[in-house]
Amino acid sequence: MTVTSAAAPSRELPHPALAEIRLEGVLHALSDPVRLRIVSELASDGGELACSHFDLPVTKSTSTHHFRVLRESGVVRQVYRGTAKLSALRREALDDLFPGLLDALLDAADRQALRLGE
Repeated sequence: MTVTSAAAPSRELPHPALAEIRLEGVLHALSDPVRLRIVSELASDGGELACSHFDLPVTKSTSTHHFRVLRESGVVRQVYRGTAKLSALRREALDDLFPGLLDALLDAADRQALRLGE
């Protein structure tokens, strides 16, 4: 007998529409080192990562705040799958709105980390 389980239901959180994403909101979201680190890891992975995947130097409530800022600015998309909250970079949307911005910022962050020995 084969037992099949239904896929965990997903529930998406509210996100800004493409027309609502503003450059100053994106820049604000990426101006924090913790949020920039999250975005860098998401960009490297290219897929969805659970919030618990990230080893951040902040409390759980502060981590939740950082993910909310990224979501509300339009930088990431978040969805619940079962009890896990998954985050993915909205790369296509950001590249359409601000061509080259994300790559330039991530490259600059990498160069700074090398320069500072991080």
